[in-house]
Amino acid sequence: MFVRRHIYGAIVALCCGTSALGGEALEAIHTRGSLLVGTTGDYKPFTFREPDGSYSGADIVMAEHLARRLGVRLQLVPTAWPVLLDDFIAGKFDVAMGGVSVNAARAARGTFSTVVYVDGKCPIARCADQDRFTSVEAIDQPSVRVIVNPGGTNSDFAKANFKYATVTIHSDNTTAFDEILAGRADVMVTDGIEAEHQALMHPSLCPTHVAAPFTRLEKAYLARNDPDLVREINGLIAAEIASGEWTRTLAAAQAAP
Repeated sequence: MFVRRHIYGAIVALCCGTSALGGEALEAIHTRGSLLVGTTGDYKPFTFREPDGSYSGADIVMAEHLARRLGVRLQLVPTAWPVLLDDFIAGKFDVAMGGVSVNAARAARGTFSTVVYVDGKCPIARCADQDRFTSVEAIDQPSVRVIVNPGGTNSDFAKANFKYATVTIHSDNTTAFDEILAGRADVMVTDGIEAEHQALMHPSLCPTHVAAPFTRLEKAYLARNDPDLVREINGLIAAEIASGEWTRTLAAAQAAP
């Protein structure tokens, strides 16, 4: 299951972008008395917004622990993949958390924390098609219906790789997999951990038999360009991994419905 992929500790630190004055963002958090965390709420097992408006997921737990470490309240700020970077640039939150992939556009505007998880793009389809969609070429056929959520790395991958398949943009990531179940789509290419979670929740859906993930993705937290804030985030990550808490948190979130 997901544990066969890589959970990284305080080994790889990705610090990009232009540094702000040391402590500026952290000082603002303490002055405000709250940590603003932007999250999409649509990417299990990292972040999910429940029907009652509350949030769950492994990175939500980490956000709670970060706020406690800083001695402030946690305020979760809803965002969406197509506008996540715009919202971050606009100052709507201090940190973006919830399965955020490291990429150049985001790194140019903030500082990424230590990598917490390494994954890659994998297909998920009805279990009967496990041996059908085993490569990009097998998916990119005129007869194949690909579904993808807008914005983010799933959309980027589909645009770059599928020229002949019928690609449908589905506005709600939480119900995109229902389209495959209902027979209105054939396959989705998403992060391996999400494919595995959806397969756990829906026994008729299966990750397909690919030789290896199509890409390599690093998950981290996108923070303001404040060395002191990033140091606190990385300190939390290192402690959670060293204690085994991050592994337990992620495993519990992966198994949760």
